[in-house]
Amino acid sequence: AQRGPGRGLGRGFGRGAGGRGADERHDADREDFHFLLTNHEQITRTVKQLPNGVETLTESDSPEVAARIKQHVQWMQRRVEETRPIHLRDPLFAELFRHTDKITMKREETEKGVRVTETSDDPYVAKLIQAHAEVVSKFAAKGFAEAMKNHAVPGREAPEYREATEPAIGKYGKVVRLPEAAQQPRTGSRIVVDVTKGSDPDVLNPAIEKVARFVNIYQSAGQESATAEIAIVLHGDATLAVLNADAYGKQFGTDGNPNLDCLHELHEAGVAIYVCGQSLLSKGGKPEDVVVFADTAVSALTTLVNLQSDGFAYIPLGN
Repeated sequence: AQRGPGRGLGRGFGRGAGGRGADERHDADREDFHFLLTNHEQITRTVKQLPNGVETLTESDSPEVAARIKQHVQWMQRRVEETRPIHLRDPLFAELFRHTDKITMKREETEKGVRVTETSDDPYVAKLIQAHAEVVSKFAAKGFAEAMKNHAVPGREAPEYREATEPAIGKYGKVVRLPEAAQQPRTGSRIVVDVTKGSDPDVLNPAIEKVARFVNIYQSAGQESATAEIAIVLHGDATLAVLNADAYGKQFGTDGNPNLDCLHELHEAGVAIYVCGQSLLSKGGKPEDVVVFADTAVSALTTLVNLQSDGFAYIPLGN
């Protein structure tokens, strides 16, 4: 679950997988849930493990909290019986609601709360029920701190996050493949990266390598490879990173230019490289000293305005 403004847990509390929105009970159920999390220190809870599920007792000495426990459990039972999912950003809750047809839930109100027996003839679903009961006990013990977590599905191995194996640029900008993550790279994207950040002249400028990471994200970090049009505009303290090896060495007293290899990889990957002509001349460089695969623009200003007018999304990498 993810908290929204204030103390809320955000829309994910009631939003179903596949884009289903909140139902008519969403706000009321969320309010009950938040109230119980806020007052978790006034809640006592015991869980008895059964061969096919659990028996739980959730109570409070506070009449107000006890009433909310009863109300919350009543509506949660309704949600299970009618398969009306809630709290689906949490993997365990999402998996539990996929198997509600195999769950039997019995509710008995006590003076101070509710006793619930929840069982299933399916061994896998019984384990889900037991895991869910354990998580609810953690809600009672820790409140919002626990509700903010994702809870694993029992028996399901945690995913391995591996470095992408086929990046467009292998030497720079390593990325991890996340095929199931939200907001996947989209083919047809257009990006202009505004680089003004300088670095030690003896090492590769980290901002330039970050552009290589952008290229690799579109190439191999998502579910599918996506094509994107990327341009980089260098000015400010990053201006002289585009000088050829001799001009750069003369300017900084180095053996060549440590940025050129990565910049060339960007060029080979289709990235357009522009340097601000105004910054270049003001810092002692000349257009004829710029490496052959980069273009000197009239200014960073005109380049950024032109590219954004052409539909490029603006990404600044400044100091």
